[in-house]
Amino acid sequence: MALDPRGSVFGQQRGQVGSAVDTTIDEGLRTHMLQVYNYMGCALLLSGIVAYAVAHTPALMQAIFGTPLMWVVMLAPLAMVFLLSARIHKMSSGAAQATFWIFAALMGASLASIFVIYTQTSIVRVFMITAVTFGAMSLWGYTTKKDLSGMGSFLMMGLIGIIVASIVNLFLASAMMHWVISVIGVLVFTGLTAYDTQKIKENYLATDGASTANKKAIMGALTLYLDFINLFLMLLHLFGNRE
Repeated sequence: MALDPRGSVFGQQRGQVGSAVDTTIDEGLRTHMLQVYNYMGCALLLSGIVAYAVAHTPALMQAIFGTPLMWVVMLAPLAMVFLLSARIHKMSSGAAQATFWIFAALMGASLASIFVIYTQTSIVRVFMITAVTFGAMSLWGYTTKKDLSGMGSFLMMGLIGIIVASIVNLFLASAMMHWVISVIGVLVFTGLTAYDTQKIKENYLATDGASTANKKAIMGALTLYLDFINLFLMLLHLFGNRE
């Protein structure tokens, strides 16, 4: 069969253009994901420093956890999450970033109590387990060709169940229910890590402006940060050694 020379040339040109576009998108996506992970990593570091500093400052521990201020510190990070989720599209890039760092610091203050409840050795051990698990699932979510949207719907139902069960257990104070919630929580947040990573990847657009791209990176970092922290806390409930 004879080939149309024009078709051949045009096909090569289209292939070359497509290849160039794909390369640009791949490079841009890698840069975007690196920015997401950098934001997340820095937020975890900030939370860890604040948590450790508060836990080892008796006056701060008394001021926060020995007074009604405890509820402000515990609920403020949740308020910041809602604020970012609802208003980030109207914020400047700088304001969104500042809000994110404030959230991470407040989250650290709310986590200070784990240094009182659990041994530092077990905290470090569980943190390393969490990091390995998170890293493996996030890598899978980034590289897999499988559509995880169906799994995401199931995981969100599981997350809602965990929240409801946790509220109920505040009144029941059942050790068995607490253990069951932690086991299910590990499974849910492990799955959400992969799902959210794929979603962040799919939300990337090479045509985004610098401000929009930065705000997307902040929201992506916030999502993965929450997955990591919740997975860490669930694993700590299961495997942490108490003081």
